[in-house]
Amino acid sequence: MGVYALPSTLPLRERREPARQEPFVDDPSISDGDLIRRIARRDANAFEAIYRRYARSVFGLALRRLGDRMNAEDAVQETFAAIWRSARTYRPERGPGAPWLYAVARNAIVDRSRNRSEPPGEGPELPSDEPSPAERAEASYTSWRVHRALADLPQNERDVIELAYYGGLSQSEVADFLNIPLGTVKTRTRAGLGRLADVLRGELQ
Repeated sequence: MGVYALPSTLPLRERREPARQEPFVDDPSISDGDLIRRIARRDANAFEAIYRRYARSVFGLALRRLGDRMNAEDAVQETFAAIWRSARTYRPERGPGAPWLYAVARNAIVDRSRNRSEPPGEGPELPSDEPSPAERAEASYTSWRVHRALADLPQNERDVIELAYYGGLSQSEVADFLNIPLGTVKTRTRAGLGRLADVLRGELQ
């Protein structure tokens, strides 16, 4: 799979109209969140930078989930077309860029998987488990504190915990997404959680 060319699945209107260009941003010091915000301003260079960073990881995740190369490639194209369309919905205060991107990829993969299977029948109606206002406020505060504490972790520990905490990935999926050994993910997770516990001890009780 070629991962260094801008996908051709951008909305037709966007392909006709020249995308806004800013100075080339394929720079590892620029965060994923900053790139996504530039994509929201229709910066094609930022889009290509995100594609270069994550196309291979998204493809590996899609291939593992779907078990078929062609469908995995389609899921990658759908993921990045959705990123181009939906970048304006990204909110950095709710979490970093990589887990947001993973959530977009997961939705594309799930949609691709559903398209290959029979539509499920309707299930029984269940009682609502919607949280109360007090529960939402408490969850919001907890999320804010964790987000602040994560910023103090080393980058390699922060990456694995963000993908698990915000993106809901298993450790195996984190390993696939970051292209690192599972043992490394476990080691970084243990170290990062230990640091978080030290920072947050007493604050969330």
